[in-house]
Amino acid sequence: MRTLVLILSVVFLMSGCGAAEPEVNEIQAVTIGDHDRCHMCGMMVKKYPGPKGVIALNSNSISPSFCSTRDMFMFALQPENQRQVKHLYVHDMGKTDWEHPEDVHFIDATKAWYVYGTSRKAVMGSAVAPFSTRSDAEAFAKEFGGAVLDYDQITLPLLSGE
Repeated sequence: MRTLVLILSVVFLMSGCGAAEPEVNEIQAVTIGDHDRCHMCGMMVKKYPGPKGVIALNSNSISPSFCSTRDMFMFALQPENQRQVKHLYVHDMGKTDWEHPEDVHFIDATKAWYVYGTSRKAVMGSAVAPFSTRSDAEAFAKEFGGAVLDYDQITLPLLSGE
C-alpha cells in the first residue's frame, strides 16, 4: 500500500512537468499592519489617507510598506534599490476608499495607471494615485485634475519636480 501511494504521488507530481505553472496571486498575501511604519519616513502607514505601497524584495526578508505611493516610488526607483525589488504593489483607488484604502485592493504597480498632479491630497502631498484601468484613472483626473501616466512614466525627476 505504501509503495502504491508513493508511485501515485510521483506520477501526480510528474504529470505537471513541462506544463506551465499557474501564476500564484501573491497580491492576496500583501497586507499592511495597523502599527506598520513607512520604510521611508517612519510615519504610521494606515493613519493617513490615500494610496499606499508595499514592496516585495528579492531577499524575501522583509516587505517594506510605505505611507504613500510617492514614498514607495522614491525608494524603488533609487538606483541602489532597483536591483532589490521583486514586486511593487499599490492600492487600486478605483476600488477602495481614499480615506481608508483596503489591502484586498492591492494591484501590481507595474500594470497600473497613475494620476499625478491631482488636487486630491495624500499623506505626502499630491498623490500618485494608482488605478487598475485607464478609464478609472481618466475619470479621477477629470474630477480632481492631474495627468494620466503609465508605470514607465513614473520617474525620480518627475517625483522630484524636475
